[in-house]
Amino acid sequence: MTVDVLTHEEEPATADAAAAPASQPADTSKTENDTTEPNAPAAEAAEKTETDEKPAEEPKPKRGRPKAQTTAKKTRTVELTLTVTGTADGEWQAELKNGSKWVAKGLEIPAAAVSRAAKELHQDLSGPIDEVINAAREAQAAKVAQLEAELERAKQALAELDS
Repeated sequence: MTVDVLTHEEEPATADAAAAPASQPADTSKTENDTTEPNAPAAEAAEKTETDEKPAEEPKPKRGRPKAQTTAKKTRTVELTLTVTGTADGEWQAELKNGSKWVAKGLEIPAAAVSRAAKELHQDLSGPIDEVINAAREAQAAKVAQLEAELERAKQALAELDS
């Protein structure tokens, strides 16, 4: 089409022909735009597809040691792990760890001290611990009553042997 238009422009040799080239390029551009407009969206779509297919390139990591991320407030935390273990008989032990290093192991602790410490720490801790301590107390009281009954029988047996 462009060839036809150029050939058409060269034919007139009059003053109108001189004016025609000024208007022809506008018409030519319209013709070119008309022919490229249907293809333009396809070309733009192809360009978009090419850019969409390529992932955004990440910057290459710098050599050396990475910088630590800082926070506005720097606090030093200490990891201490306190493990308190109790038995049904009311015997309590404590172990303390600082990070991965043992500070203390197998320390015997009275049940009353465990109960007081739990109350000082938090109400949610003291409730279950007091239940365990009370159950152990009741078990020990039952054991004492049984042993007292056995002691009475042993005293009676001894008194019968002495008579």
